[in-house]
Amino acid sequence: MQPPAAVTPDAPGPVRSALLTQQWLDLCFVHWAVAPEAVAPLLPRGTLPDVHEGRTYVGLVAFRMHRVGWLGLPGVPYLGSFPETNVRLYSVDADGRRGVVFRSMDASRLIPVLMGRAGFRLPYLWARMSVRADGDTVAYRSARRWPGPRGASSRIVVRRGERIGEPTALEHFLTARWGMHNAFFGGAAYLANQHPRWPLYRGDLLVCEEDLIAAAGLPAPAGAPVSVLYSPGVPVRLGRPARRPAGIPTP
Repeated sequence: MQPPAAVTPDAPGPVRSALLTQQWLDLCFVHWAVAPEAVAPLLPRGTLPDVHEGRTYVGLVAFRMHRVGWLGLPGVPYLGSFPETNVRLYSVDADGRRGVVFRSMDASRLIPVLMGRAGFRLPYLWARMSVRADGDTVAYRSARRWPGPRGASSRIVVRRGERIGEPTALEHFLTARWGMHNAFFGGAAYLANQHPRWPLYRGDLLVCEEDLIAAAGLPAPAGAPVSVLYSPGVPVRLGRPARRPAGIPTP
């Protein structure tokens, strides 16, 4: 097994042939620390929890997906634009590639949900959602419709604070993730992404009412999050799935 790659604020390389292009806008990152052994059984075979100073993290990330486009085609304005809220974990594989693993991906457009589930085996779920901005405050709401558990929901309200000139090592670890681990097209794979360096702001979490984390099979958060960040967003290129080594047993 290779040691984990360095955490870098910029993508380690270009995505030359993009499978998908999109924008991620008005992002709120909320994170809690968890013990690696608590999440290891939930990761795909061939990956282990990625850790920072001995701890790993569960993230609740709410944002607006904007104008998803396929294979270099222009982004779709309606079906390709929708609110999304993800529960994610942090992973590393035998090649040292750091990534995220999505435990749930609530989205408000049914057709993209069906495509993501059928084509990529991603845990997309159809939900009733909204994202509303009022000055420096952004409110995110989600209530799950299908497939369930029906009614699993979240309500997050964050106030944007000061711009972060130099993120901490933990803030880089939580946001500078240049790929995802998942099963694609019948095989395990890593899907790389590329985007500009995150513009990050401190976040003042005014409201966080959610049961999406517990619905994703994780322990419900106890106490305040260890990190709350906001970003106005970035344009993103997603590469084609690359096979992942299968040599790491999952506990």
